[in-house]
Amino acid sequence: MQIPVIVQTTGLLIMSNVFMTIAWYGHLKNLSSKSWWIAALISWSIALFEYLLQVPANRIGYTQYSLAQLKILQEALTLIVFVPFAMFYMGQPFKLDYVWAGLCLVGAVYFIFRN
Repeated sequence: MQIPVIVQTTGLLIMSNVFMTIAWYGHLKNLSSKSWWIAALISWSIALFEYLLQVPANRIGYTQYSLAQLKILQEALTLIVFVPFAMFYMGQPFKLDYVWAGLCLVGAVYFIFRN
């Protein structure tokens, strides 16, 4: 059974976003007492896994979707991953602005994927 391209692409991009979010923001919590260059090296090593997932995700997705569709999908998934990370891992409070930003991205997804 062949997994649909949108499922493959979305799954890989979600996993990629988890690594990206940890690489970009995890050091703020875990490495704040370390030098910036140590945080950068650790973040780069985490980001390697992001790219190992993101590159095939975009290659698979590009077989059926446009570059703009892949970008908007990526941005929507970034918010889906970022909000729980910010709240549960970084201890940030939930903000209604997350909802408004999410609705804007839903609109962006609608417009970029409509025929």
